[in-house]
Amino acid sequence: MSTQSTPGIDEPGAPDHPSRSDGFVRGLSGLIGGPLGDHAVALDRPAGRERRFWTAARIVLALVCLTLALHWVQKSPCQDGAWQNNVQYTRFCYTDVLALYYAEGLNEGKVPYRDHPVEYPVLTGYLMGALGLPVHALGTGDPELNQGQWFYNLNALVLGALAVATVAVILALRRRRPWDAALFALAPALLLTATVNWDLLAIGLAAFGLLAWARSRPALAGALLGLAGAAKLWPLFILGPVLVLALRAGRLRAALTAIGSAIVAVVVVNLPVAIPYRENWDRFFELNTERAIDWGTLWYIGRYLDNKVGSPDPTDLGPFEWLNVNIPTLNVLTYALFGLACLGVAALALAAPRRPRLAQLAFLVVAAFLIFSKVWSQQFVLWLLPLAVLARPKWGAVLAWQAAEVCYFAAFYGELLGAATARPVFPEGVFVLAATLRLTTVVVLCALVIREIMRPELDAVRGTYRDDPDGGVLDGAPDAGWLDHWRHRPAQPTPEPVSP
Repeated sequence: MSTQSTPGIDEPGAPDHPSRSDGFVRGLSGLIGGPLGDHAVALDRPAGRERRFWTAARIVLALVCLTLALHWVQKSPCQDGAWQNNVQYTRFCYTDVLALYYAEGLNEGKVPYRDHPVEYPVLTGYLMGALGLPVHALGTGDPELNQGQWFYNLNALVLGALAVATVAVILALRRRRPWDAALFALAPALLLTATVNWDLLAIGLAAFGLLAWARSRPALAGALLGLAGAAKLWPLFILGPVLVLALRAGRLRAALTAIGSAIVAVVVVNLPVAIPYRENWDRFFELNTERAIDWGTLWYIGRYLDNKVGSPDPTDLGPFEWLNVNIPTLNVLTYALFGLACLGVAALALAAPRRPRLAQLAFLVVAAFLIFSKVWSQQFVLWLLPLAVLARPKWGAVLAWQAAEVCYFAAFYGELLGAATARPVFPEGVFVLAATLRLTTVVVLCALVIREIMRPELDAVRGTYRDDPDGGVLDGAPDAGWLDHWRHRPAQPTPEPVSP
């Protein structure tokens, strides 16, 4: 291993510059003159005695605003709600936000859960009602008002603000690596799917939860993750890595505080709906229990293979097709595989030569959920995006994954158009290939994260920070004595934390 010092990496406290530290970016920088020079005036430090306005953080925030503006333009053909001739598919502009304004009865003034069952967790339903009911009230007094368009644009503003806030959180967590946040700000997945659904509500709340944990405020972190889990279920999975890492560090009190406050937050948000409107509240759980294999999943790929290599007898079902018919068994299998994956992540966290970073384990757990889930909607890529940036901020692999997501996005709309017109746009194998490519790139990212957990000297974040900038009370903490006794080896010291 080379002992040569790399400017901005080995020097404690110095900011990271991707054109020096990231091989992929360094190679691309040759097109514009090469990496940042040692005597260049960097965007993240003063020029003379005056600070430049366009710091790295401000550039990244401007970039995410640009991405969201382009997303709004990309969705503009669908905003009037007049979806004729399948324009929502031919223009790639379909959004649940507009479709569900009518499907959930918001255009008729129906209150979510009270008057109509909602297929999402309660905090998402609350947001739908908070924005949709005032729009309906305005539209009642003004028949010329396009209620659906107003509803979409209000949601776009709120979700866009949450996306900007998420970038701000990443910048706060990576003050020495501000350009990492550009991976989120410029992500094609954000450009294409930001307002397909309300996923950015859970993402923004989860990001603030991670920030609170990093600032050693476990009760607030748990409350925010609980609220995020009341919008979409997946942020609650982050509490698992928190618990395992706290166990390894002997800091269980902080983890249990976070878990306890998350439970309280979930209960407090759900009770006002779950008690008086139990059947409507339960629709989310019923739908997820009853759903068969959805497009683009591991199981969908298996069904395609069943049809290709199976028996010509239509009554002789292949294993994946059989699971699609026997949904209770499919549910048990998906939960079991996810549970086994979580146990594997926990074992990895305890066996690693150095305690992994929280973002690394959180990424692996959420990725495992998507890999084994029977539903993997197009916008679920947003769940992984901030975690991937925090877990492994290396441009090459992330961009390869994003390219696969773009291919899947295009193939998915072709599949939708074919289903709507009963005329396939392309052979089914094209869509399955795109789904396989997406699945493969996520698995490869998981493998790369696992590799860096087992070989922490390869971890780009630990090349800038001495331990875990997201770790909070765990940052710089030594391993608990029981772990070294269990491994039959002397205790390994952990470097002191460096404030971000």
